[in-house]
Amino acid sequence: MNILVPSDLSSTGALASPVAGAAPSLPLPRVSFVIPTLNEANNLPWLLPRIPSWAHEVVIVDGRSTDDTVMVARRLRPDATIVMEGRRGKGAALRAGFAAATGDIIVMIDADGSMVPEEAVVFVGALMAGADLVKGSRFLQGAGTGDMSFVRMLGNWGLTLTVRILYGGVFSDLCYGYIAFWRKHVATLDCDCDGFEIETLINVRALKNQLAIVEVPSFEAPRISGESNLHAIRDGWRVLTTILRERVLAPAPLVQHGMP
Repeated sequence: MNILVPSDLSSTGALASPVAGAAPSLPLPRVSFVIPTLNEANNLPWLLPRIPSWAHEVVIVDGRSTDDTVMVARRLRPDATIVMEGRRGKGAALRAGFAAATGDIIVMIDADGSMVPEEAVVFVGALMAGADLVKGSRFLQGAGTGDMSFVRMLGNWGLTLTVRILYGGVFSDLCYGYIAFWRKHVATLDCDCDGFEIETLINVRALKNQLAIVEVPSFEAPRISGESNLHAIRDGWRVLTTILRERVLAPAPLVQHGMP
């Protein structure tokens, strides 16, 4: 998929007025980057300066960090919106970030340096081309991962296959949190979980509501510093129970490619 995107997105939501005789300019959406943090002080100096200059806002949601994460974030991005979240879990942080975001598009990105901020332009381009939700995949051509053990890869494959069987669609990568969507769909996705399973819940509810979903290749690098808060067995079980609960409590028709 080749997507033509402008080299400089406006932070105000539209390009400057065209000169006389030029073709009308394309109105551009405002993009909010939502970043959950927990003891990521050593990783933010790599991440925050690389957030694209066309970002409308950066929303950092801190979940009880015990290091200098908040101080470093404020030093690197004085313009960032800092949300202090008392509840534990990535899902709780993202939900708080969604509520605080004011842009037209929300881009979810991790703070550990595993996701490349420059890839976000591809996600935004796909949304502007007609998608409702765009998710990164580490298993498409041009993608990859340098931070996935065999156990995690096997678990992700099993969970992805389970969603394809129970819900339809053709996901190639379920448990990856580089996701972008139009903010107007926050109510539709209705996220109501606090853990890592929020990524799966977003994908499943997008399928159930027959949103137009696009996967784009993304490379996952090893985290730069610190220990991951993900626990493969515990969080894998929470993801599986989320998949089954959503299917049993609120049945959905099978769909193909995320479309009706």
